[in-house]
Amino acid sequence: MRANFAKLACVAALGTVLGFGLAATPSTAQDLVVGLSAEPSSLDPHFHNLAPNNQLSAHIFGHLVMRAADQSLIPGLAESWRVVDPLNWEFKLRKGVTFHDGTPFTVDDVIATFERVPTVPRSPSNFSSYTRGRQITKIDDHTMRITTGVPSPLLPNDFTAVAIIPRNVKDATTEDFNARRTTNGTGPYRILEYVQGDRIVLERNDAWWGPKPYYRRVTLRVIRSEPSRVAALLAGDVDVIEAVPTTDVARLKADQRLSVFEATGSRLIYFKMEMNRSPAPFITAKDGSRIDNPLLDRRVRLALSKAINREAIASRIMDGAARPAGQFVPDFIFGASPNLKPERFDLEGARKLLAEAGYPNGFKMTIFGPNGRYVNDTKVIEAIAQMYTRAGVDTSIETLPPANFFSRASQGADGWPEFGMYLTGWGSSTGEGSDPLRNIAASFDAANGFGQSNRSRYSNPKVDELLKKAIATMDDKERAKLLAETNEVAFADQAIIPIHYQVNIWAAKKGISVIPRVDEWTLLTGISKQ
Repeated sequence: MRANFAKLACVAALGTVLGFGLAATPSTAQDLVVGLSAEPSSLDPHFHNLAPNNQLSAHIFGHLVMRAADQSLIPGLAESWRVVDPLNWEFKLRKGVTFHDGTPFTVDDVIATFERVPTVPRSPSNFSSYTRGRQITKIDDHTMRITTGVPSPLLPNDFTAVAIIPRNVKDATTEDFNARRTTNGTGPYRILEYVQGDRIVLERNDAWWGPKPYYRRVTLRVIRSEPSRVAALLAGDVDVIEAVPTTDVARLKADQRLSVFEATGSRLIYFKMEMNRSPAPFITAKDGSRIDNPLLDRRVRLALSKAINREAIASRIMDGAARPAGQFVPDFIFGASPNLKPERFDLEGARKLLAEAGYPNGFKMTIFGPNGRYVNDTKVIEAIAQMYTRAGVDTSIETLPPANFFSRASQGADGWPEFGMYLTGWGSSTGEGSDPLRNIAASFDAANGFGQSNRSRYSNPKVDELLKKAIATMDDKERAKLLAETNEVAFADQAIIPIHYQVNIWAAKKGISVIPRVDEWTLLTGISKQ
């Protein structure tokens, strides 16, 4: 298999080389201040499958399996695993691991975690797709058997996304976590303070099972404004910033006081489109009168994709810090299709398709997006709105603070997303191409954990059929082929409109080293003195 437990034991010893960032033990205690670009929506590790939440959870809570900076798998709370037969896995857990309060970690905590994950109420995007259909049998305190209903080759990948909580907080509410009554994990840091909208203060857990992180006390400052983050670094108010504005990269590289670190990321920036209701919110005829939802027509969706000049966005709006996208994951991620390329900019072709679909004069719509969640997100939306208007679709924009945007995009007042078309992003939680397919392309199926972030309720039986076959295929070569085919079917149907993959960029004071990650996470275990 692509990452069996024997190979992973070797990978663990090379954690720093691969970029998970197991920093050397410091000779003296150090403090660090990091400027974050986005704030977690909750301290509950099972509430919202969102990058800022998952990034913070990785510091406080442990995961059975972890991902190195290049997204390869490395042991976490599970020190090894093996396939017993196609429907059974055996995991060996680390001995001697304790939660922050000193309670020993055992299989019982894993069982409690898996029982809680699908029950968290009001979750905008939960983690049940990673736990459904997995029955845990306790062999002893540190050995467990996982039985699956179908062959599940992605089991170790899936477990990288599930934070393990102690069994005594299984019934805790999201409010309990947010109030820090239950933030008791096995991670390298414990949380000391959380001031919403301002800062999160962490303290090193010296009892952590891994190599001790360099920094003893870390303050994570929420600085959503890109110019303000750069200004804070230049003024010395913070030591490290993430999501460096693309317009400032060259200037920061030329500054002898600073170092810049980059990695091509797996995060896709894309448009979601309403494909379940008619009419669609904020889409009308040009005179403002009601029309049926034009996005239900594949020709319209393809026209909107052709109308985007991705090369121009990557080079001008993103200052070269993006790669035009043509599918869910970049080509270096397992399961990508070699046959899918970014849609070529074709303004006349877009106009022709709109006319064929019955909209020779176009229509009118408002596209939505977050303001400050993704690199240059507002600028990207503004540029594409102009491109759509030139294609004949009169387009206006509205951007919102990220928390407000995701709340309204997940579930509006009537129980449905409030927007007909909106910009969002997806960074693979498992480092494999099946992750976005399961979460944003598969038909919504709460019982089986599919389509948890498929807010538009896109549905294609062929996509579902191929995907289910792929994720049950143990042979890596055959699974990669099936995932590539699933991607091709989804994009032949224009399930979403991909725009670009972000390049992840960090900047730090000279002398501080940051291990850049494909998943764009800022992990404190990967920050140390050079």
